[in-house]
Amino acid sequence: MKKIFKNEKETLVFAEKFAKTLHGGEVVALVGELGAGKTVFTRGLARGLGIKERIQSPTFLLMKIYKVSPSTGLPRRQAGSGHKIKTLVHVDAYRLSGAGELVGIGILDWFGRADAVTVIEWADKVQELLRGEKVIKIKMELGEGEEERKIEIIGN
Repeated sequence: MKKIFKNEKETLVFAEKFAKTLHGGEVVALVGELGAGKTVFTRGLARGLGIKERIQSPTFLLMKIYKVSPSTGLPRRQAGSGHKIKTLVHVDAYRLSGAGELVGIGILDWFGRADAVTVIEWADKVQELLRGEKVIKIKMELGEGEEERKIEIIGN
């Protein structure tokens, strides 16, 4: 599926709706050049899951974990094992020299968890970790206009 968004707001709204299609256990692999909208997409995804915290790219932290607030009242899809999505794991691989750094901080503990969704910005830098049927690759590109973005969803 390919989409073109005229501005940041359209990207946020799309990502918010996209979040509602997730069941838990997915790894959302975001790829694209600097400024293509990876963090904006993650903000919308978080909002769609009911996360109220401000989402910033964890460039220096590498990984940030957000808890989904149970009091948001937003409907959630049940994951296969009956759990609801309770956690968003946000990773920024921009400064990494390899996937081993993410393994070292416990990223594999989050992959496939029915109560979590993992989003990885700059996922192309750690693609050797991204095997499996629950990986959703999202390719993001700058568009024609200053705020326009092109998004292609590849996989599940």
